[in-house]
Amino acid sequence: MLRTVKPRNARSKRALEAREAKEIEDVRTAVFVKGTHTGEVVNGVMKELMALKRPNAISFSKKNAIHPFEDASSLEFWAGKNDASMFLVGHSTKKRPAGLVLARMFDARVLDMCEFGVDRFVSMTEFKTPKSTPGHKPMLHFASELFDTHPRFTQVKSLLMDFFNGEVIESICLPGLEHVISISLAPAPTLQTAPPIYTDSQEDDDPQTLPKIHIRTYTIKLLPSGTRVPRVELTEMGPFLDLSLRRHQAADPEMWKAALRRPKLKKQDLEKGLGKKKKNMEVDEMGDLRGRVHIAKQDLGKLQTRKMKGLKSLPMEEGHGSGEDEDGEGGDEPRRKKRKRV
Repeated sequence: MLRTVKPRNARSKRALEAREAKEIEDVRTAVFVKGTHTGEVVNGVMKELMALKRPNAISFSKKNAIHPFEDASSLEFWAGKNDASMFLVGHSTKKRPAGLVLARMFDARVLDMCEFGVDRFVSMTEFKTPKSTPGHKPMLHFASELFDTHPRFTQVKSLLMDFFNGEVIESICLPGLEHVISISLAPAPTLQTAPPIYTDSQEDDDPQTLPKIHIRTYTIKLLPSGTRVPRVELTEMGPFLDLSLRRHQAADPEMWKAALRRPKLKKQDLEKGLGKKKKNMEVDEMGDLRGRVHIAKQDLGKLQTRKMKGLKSLPMEEGHGSGEDEDGEGGDEPRRKKRKRV
């Protein structure tokens, strides 16, 4: 772990405050590191993925003798030095050719990692089509139920979403949606679902039985359709990747719990009713403030309704009611209402 550094001046204090945990995190910076031996395929994959991640990407030009699963001290040092939370390490050995390690950091420590093997790679240069603008936030499409049920693929989905996800936005402009990244799985009929991710009793599946992951990138073209909703066409942009799962490291339960912890509410939020000081107020999952109002029981007999002429009592009914006595007295006939001449 890195030692705690106390700020010496206002500038260093602002720099440390910018690196503190936030409720809405900044865009994750990814560092691309090359191992001692990298082949042409690994270099091409890292170059293409860095093009999709720009401008939030840092590339190390020199090769480093790094083995993340054996010793992660180098990743922790680089994470604190570059304020980075994602690492993509490329290496190629005789035992594990064309390998990629995707690591996620929390508080300058390794949270979890996953290793992939590149089985097929198609570069952007082989597609003579227009490319997306660097820096635009992509759309992610996961086309398999295993991304929500199987622990290995749930971890892969979480890692890829953090890797490609950009700045948090409140609204979407349709012309700003330029490309989509589709992640699907090859068919595997013998695969069974396993317990949820990040549990103590977790069974490791044989990577040979797990289906391969297909990553495809397309550009989006909006065409007129005669309605408010445009017609969407997808064009192959690249890169195309076929990945196979290898080793992985799940997150420590205590560290995972700390990573999901939300900061305490400020005094201003408490005054607005977002805390526990004001009763009958709560914030739902969408971030909307909802309140509950308690009122007394309403007497519907005194409710003011709409007055209608047909519901009024006529003079004839009132006369009948007053003339019928027990002794039979007061038998005057009610006066007839005179009609107006037209």
